[in-house]
Amino acid sequence: METKWLEDFVSLSETRSFSQSARLRHVTQPAFSRRIQALEAWAGVNLVDRSAYPMGLTDAGRTFLALAIEMLRTLQTSKAMLRGYATNSEGVVDFVAPHTLALTFFPGWIAGLQSTFGEVKSRLTAMNVHDAALRLLAGGCDFLVAYHHPSQPLQLDPSRFDMVVLGQEVLAPFSKSNADGKPLFTLPATARKSAPYLAYAPGAYLGHVTEFLLKGIQAPIYLRRVYETDMAESLKTMALEGHGIAFLPMGSVRRELSENRLVEVRLPKGPSLSVEMEVRVYREKQQTPDVTNERAASLWQHLVAQAATSCGP
Repeated sequence: METKWLEDFVSLSETRSFSQSARLRHVTQPAFSRRIQALEAWAGVNLVDRSAYPMGLTDAGRTFLALAIEMLRTLQTSKAMLRGYATNSEGVVDFVAPHTLALTFFPGWIAGLQSTFGEVKSRLTAMNVHDAALRLLAGGCDFLVAYHHPSQPLQLDPSRFDMVVLGQEVLAPFSKSNADGKPLFTLPATARKSAPYLAYAPGAYLGHVTEFLLKGIQAPIYLRRVYETDMAESLKTMALEGHGIAFLPMGSVRRELSENRLVEVRLPKGPSLSVEMEVRVYREKQQTPDVTNERAASLWQHLVAQAATSCGP
């Protein structure tokens, strides 16, 4: 039995879709299905009810889900303990975050904590949102920092995980500027001359939020998909080279906007092409004494108090 089979099974229990979990796990759907079948063969019982739509778990599958999560937690805890022998990890706080937040939000945020909380020895792992949530679910980190939009909530049980809002972010379309300082590509385009669209790959969190935004626009704006990737930074680079319009977090393009190398694309009239998101941090509520990180616990108390102050009268 392989660890990735357990991670696949936990993912499938959340998405209830073989195709969606395959995309999120970065494998083909046939390969993903074979891995679930291999897990069922190892267990000697069907774990997935394929007769329902959307698919669900069998009674055995629901029982095994709790065991799978606990096995992953045990493996992550063991890994953390062993890592402590190799490095001086005392007082180190483990974070996971999506790549974009790891590059744009996290450095400034962790620096700001120095003046209000004190020094934070941190270890950051960047990964896609889905895998980051699985890491937190399995007990493989102290904190998960992630975007939140109501159309794409993280499937984290609020009875098990606490959350604090750290700030706001805006997702909006940007284009390279022309010689006059205006967008090289404008919207709405036309059916005859559509605008090149630099898109997120299927399964990307910001891609889901972008699609939600675009579906809410009643009038056609005529975008032509010419490129896709999981990485917002790659989309930004392509936009800077003049390849098309990319929907990017405002925090990732501040320098380019100030230097007028990128310009926000706005409709001359009609709905906004931007959407607001929250930046949140999550932490498991109950932790056993042998795995509790006291520095992380102190930091969490500080973040909760800070949030309460900012929301006060």
